[in-house]
Amino acid sequence: MKKKLLSAILATAMVASLLVGCGSQAAAPAAAPEAAATEEAAEETEDVAEPAEETAEATEAAGDYAVAMITDSGDITDQSFNQTTYESCVAFCEANGIDFNYYKPTDDSDEARIASTEQAIAEGYNVIVMPGYLFAATVAECAPTYPEVDFIVLDDSSAEGLDNVYEATYQEELPGYMAGYAAVKLGYKHLGFLGGMSVPAVIRYGFGYVQGANAAAEELGIADQVTVEYVYGGQFFGDADITAVMDTWYNEKGVEIVFGCGGGVYTSAAEIAQNCGGKLIGVDVDQAATIDSLYGDGITVTSAMKGLAATVNTLLTETVLNDNFSSFGGKVENLGIVSDDVDANYVALAPSTQWSSDFTEDDYKALVADMNAGKIKVDNNTEAMPTVAITVNDFGSIK
Repeated sequence: MKKKLLSAILATAMVASLLVGCGSQAAAPAAAPEAAATEEAAEETEDVAEPAEETAEATEAAGDYAVAMITDSGDITDQSFNQTTYESCVAFCEANGIDFNYYKPTDDSDEARIASTEQAIAEGYNVIVMPGYLFAATVAECAPTYPEVDFIVLDDSSAEGLDNVYEATYQEELPGYMAGYAAVKLGYKHLGFLGGMSVPAVIRYGFGYVQGANAAAEELGIADQVTVEYVYGGQFFGDADITAVMDTWYNEKGVEIVFGCGGGVYTSAAEIAQNCGGKLIGVDVDQAATIDSLYGDGITVTSAMKGLAATVNTLLTETVLNDNFSSFGGKVENLGIVSDDVDANYVALAPSTQWSSDFTEDDYKALVADMNAGKIKVDNNTEAMPTVAITVNDFGSIK
């Protein structure tokens, strides 16, 4: 049985501190002058004993847990959701001496994901981390069956209300906005958006991208010169049909940079871009190393990122070290910008972004600060293309 070491009040305070990214400790009352000498030794003892006691409690709590990750349809070398989640779990568990394993389903099916999850549980893993919306059916099947197991699900919101499930979704419109804004500020005037399937997350990325490009164009007074070509591939991988459209964009329409948003659909844009000097924007994680290694150095200008690593670290800390999953279970949290500090947020541009004198890293930090302060508002509507001053050519879906 898990030991609940923290009171509800302390748990609430810790959660607020972690998710908001700020807070302070109250100063201890000063000792009366006449008592200072007699209390000095006791204070020194307390200064040593309290951290030791806290460490012992955290170690005891951690001993109750073992962490497993299940991959979705990919593997831990996909340079995307699976790999980032896996590496974050490994780093946390190695740093804290926690037993960890990952399981790759035998095929891309609900049955295989359920089987891998049940195997992990049968082998003693009681914290299960799942990256991606493909786990909806697995969570629906397994969470009620194994109420003593804690499920941490990234980028899905289908199991709201199950006390042993925490789900994080992300405000994709925000990093999409950052990417569009940065592209125009960096000097690109003919942009493209190549989405995978027109599911809400991809749509939010795309509509945010359009809004960001428009905002930058209006600031620069060039709204009449900026165009966005916009299309969905109809699938999360590139193929000859999608590549043919990208050929038209780069080589006939004069598109300079394409936001490839959704699994491997970016490959169709990259295949053409590498031969004509075109550029790409990655998605979900910092894709520069992957895309550039395959298609050419410097081809990836930036990536619109979700804070998967930050989410994993926060939830595993609270669940495993603080024995505090009860403060998170049953919740779906839509994570975004929580601080002026770009590194503290759950959405961001990639560290590998190609800053220039036209759009510096300080300019980016100022943009984030304005978004955090509410000076910039990004519409998260997924029903209709945003009304903007720039030109948007919406081609619907290729397939």
